[in-house]
Amino acid sequence: FINSIIPVIEPTKEEVHHVLGILGMDCESFQCSYCGSVATEWDHLRPLVMNKKPTGYVSEIQNLVPACGKCNQSKGNKDWRVWMVSDAALSPKTRGVRDIQDRMEKLECYENNEAPTKVDFESLVGKEKWDQHWKNWEVVQEKMREAQVLATEINETVAKSYAKL
Repeated sequence: FINSIIPVIEPTKEEVHHVLGILGMDCESFQCSYCGSVATEWDHLRPLVMNKKPTGYVSEIQNLVPACGKCNQSKGNKDWRVWMVSDAALSPKTRGVRDIQDRMEKLECYENNEAPTKVDFESLVGKEKWDQHWKNWEVVQEKMREAQVLATEINETVAKSYAKL
């Protein structure tokens, strides 16, 4: 429900090269901005979602940094500064990354380079449409909870029957 409303703006090659340059990288030295491992994906430096609501940021190069899967999953929607030096599983601190301060300084430079787009979705689409979107979200969430209860009951019944065979 949230990802479906957040625009994705494809970067140009020039924009990607510019971002990598700020982070001290190029296409040949593409590495995780947080830990230095091989980058496998792009992470939203500023979360798109917090507390199950959009933050207003869109998916664009001004809010993306190269990351490895471990860091991207561990960071989730946490503030990158807090997460990097936290005791969270797979954080750079927990994994013993030695150049954390240098990496944080590069990320600060990147973050201060160009502000990402921030959208006030509710004012843009109107309160009525925005409220309806979240009512739909609540309905879907409730149906998923009901479906999980039913699936658990079915699973237990099948498991008991299987155990008797």
